[in-house]
Amino acid sequence: MFGTISGIAFSLCSNFIIKVCLHNKIGKDIIYLIAVALPMIAISSCISGYFTAVRRVYKSVIANFLEYVAKIIITIFLLKKYIPLGNIEGICFALILGDVLSEVCSFTYNIFVFVFDLNMHFGNNFKNRNSYLYRIFRILMPISLTSYIRSGLSTFKQLLIPSSLEKNGLNCDKALADYGTITGMAMPVVMFPATFLYAISGLLIPEFSRYYVKKDNTKIKKYSHKLIFGAFSFSLFFSIIFLLFGNKLAELIYKDATIGFYIKVFALLLPFMYVDIVIDSILKGLDAQVSVLYINILDLLVSISFIFFFVPMFGIKGFIASIFASEILNFALSLKKLFEIEHS
Repeated sequence: MFGTISGIAFSLCSNFIIKVCLHNKIGKDIIYLIAVALPMIAISSCISGYFTAVRRVYKSVIANFLEYVAKIIITIFLLKKYIPLGNIEGICFALILGDVLSEVCSFTYNIFVFVFDLNMHFGNNFKNRNSYLYRIFRILMPISLTSYIRSGLSTFKQLLIPSSLEKNGLNCDKALADYGTITGMAMPVVMFPATFLYAISGLLIPEFSRYYVKKDNTKIKKYSHKLIFGAFSFSLFFSIIFLLFGNKLAELIYKDATIGFYIKVFALLLPFMYVDIVIDSILKGLDAQVSVLYINILDLLVSISFIFFFVPMFGIKGFIASIFASEILNFALSLKKLFEIEHS
């Protein structure tokens, strides 16, 4: 329901999105493609949560694997067709269409496996399903509200960055290019190893939920400390790798060694970002998901403030400073919240 409403709202706002947000760089077809995918993404997310909760997460892993394989194959095929034309709108269309078709593959698999899993493990035994509605909505409503606020702030932040860079003296194309270099080229490289942490973190939520329900504070402290230390060691290793080989990686991946500078800069931030991924998942397992969202909202407000005041004065350096400030603040507040729960 929410996915469909979001898709309709996205379609109705297509004129505003194209003119104000995207500076008339693309057409409405791309917006409509994204709108079509939103209901499927919403349902697939719910099914993924179900498989995580019932400890059959391998089924979600297969779905994700199929989605990414399909995305790579379809996108490469479409880009080979559109890139030679030199049309930016066509290239964007190819990228989004690849995403949408891969979502269709993942969605189809998820529905099939989900129905089969329900029939195999539960049959028609859903007599007491209404007894969980209150407990579900107790968690759902505050999370939904704060999530929408966070999404709105995040969208505002993304729109503010190019305009703030323009105030520093850059034209629109140069501002978008610099922004894209950091968020679309340097950050994906430094965050690529975190894929492993995201996978592990998703599994932590139901496990820590069980410890929390049993009030087993000993295991909560023991495993949370081990996981934080493990995540820190993991991040430190890759931070050193990126500092030593940032330029070579940029040359290898993008044929442009200058992007290596940004890879090295953000390598210094990895311990905060990587450890925060694990802490957030632990907090969600300890029924502190609303606190996590409040922290994320505060993080975005600080980031927006930095972008609004410092990017027009310092340009891309101000944008980098905003990322450092928000990530370090998020990490510090999340860690503080975890310690409060452990000692409560």
